[in-house]
Amino acid sequence: MSMAITSQLAGLTIGGGKSQKLQVFEGLRSQGSSNISQRASSISQARRTPLRIQAARIANVEVPNKKRIETSLTYIFGIGPTTAKVILESTNIENKRTYELTEDELTTLRAEVDKYTVEGDLRRFDALNIKRLKEIQCYRGKRHQAGLPCRGQKTKTNARTRKNNRRR
Repeated sequence: MSMAITSQLAGLTIGGGKSQKLQVFEGLRSQGSSNISQRASSISQARRTPLRIQAARIANVEVPNKKRIETSLTYIFGIGPTTAKVILESTNIENKRTYELTEDELTTLRAEVDKYTVEGDLRRFDALNIKRLKEIQCYRGKRHQAGLPCRGQKTKTNARTRKNNRRR
């Protein structure tokens, strides 16, 4: 029965000729079982590629690997374009792609970024400042409590984001 099925599969045609899978199946059937294992091992060896670092980790943030380091540093909360330029100038690292950096350059970058208040510390600092404003009941603190803009913007028609009142 299995011979009947294989002969039926071998006779199938798709688009005027035999399908690629059927041709491979016929080739494997005709070669024998010893060649199958050799061919499978050669295919698996050909597909292997060396592991690459996908992203560098600076200040507990994975910065993109394919972008220039000046742009990659701005992915860290608290570092903008100007601060990124200052960091690169102080470490004497040229603005190249992140994956081109050596381990020594990454180490010096990490040490330089550690001198700044970034990520969790900066977020905590901002949250404590807002909490202090709310506790002393100043104008800005009351605006934060009400969820309204604090810096003098008009709210009659705009400020939808701050008021959580999206257009319907």
